[in-house]
Amino acid sequence: MSKQVPETIKKQKKRSFNSKEVKQEKNEKRTKLLKEIQEKAYKRAEKYEKEYLEQDQKLKELKQKALKEGSFYREPEPKLAFIIRIRGIVGVPPKPRKILQLLRLRRIYSGVFIRLNKSSLRMLHFIDPYVTWGYPDVETVRALIYKRGHARVNHQRKIIDSNEMIYDKLQKYDIVCMEDLVHEIFTVGKNFKHANSFLWAFKLKPPVGGFSTVKKSFVNKGEHGNREQYINTLVKKMI
Repeated sequence: MSKQVPETIKKQKKRSFNSKEVKQEKNEKRTKLLKEIQEKAYKRAEKYEKEYLEQDQKLKELKQKALKEGSFYREPEPKLAFIIRIRGIVGVPPKPRKILQLLRLRRIYSGVFIRLNKSSLRMLHFIDPYVTWGYPDVETVRALIYKRGHARVNHQRKIIDSNEMIYDKLQKYDIVCMEDLVHEIFTVGKNFKHANSFLWAFKLKPPVGGFSTVKKSFVNKGEHGNREQYINTLVKKMI
């Protein structure tokens, strides 16, 4: 006569079997999801690259047309700025200090993207002696996010090491991969606020050779203030 298996042992085996099935099913779903995200990432990267090339070509054509007509073409007002803090806390008055905190520029050589509007330009006016800023191109935005990008996950700083992390946090805003994130930041899209909040403030290294003098503005052969498109050259030295 065969030995009867206790009911508790049967239940344990059943739970173990069910657990393996659930785990296998989750792994299959995750693999399928990662494949879908990867396919989307490739398609969107191609789409955005084409969009950037078309914009550059259109800009060149408008400039050439204006030149032929004997006039000049005025480019649209920049919508995006990248700010880098270049001075410490010593001697910073309360109001500029508060603005630096609001912008998440709590440390020297930290950097953030901001949307340019009347309000942000007013803030930049107050903190101008403590920061340098300008208008990043798409290559600079991409380099910052790929090489120095960290995400805010449960109030912790996490390196962005996969598209899955972006998908988990930003899929409801139709941002599912790195190139989506780059595009949303560079174009200052409708979900810029959420994309920018997802990014932790960038920690940059001091530029090779250091700064000449942080007490003079960029237009006066110093470092602080608006350096317009020349911010791209500086960021390359600090990544």
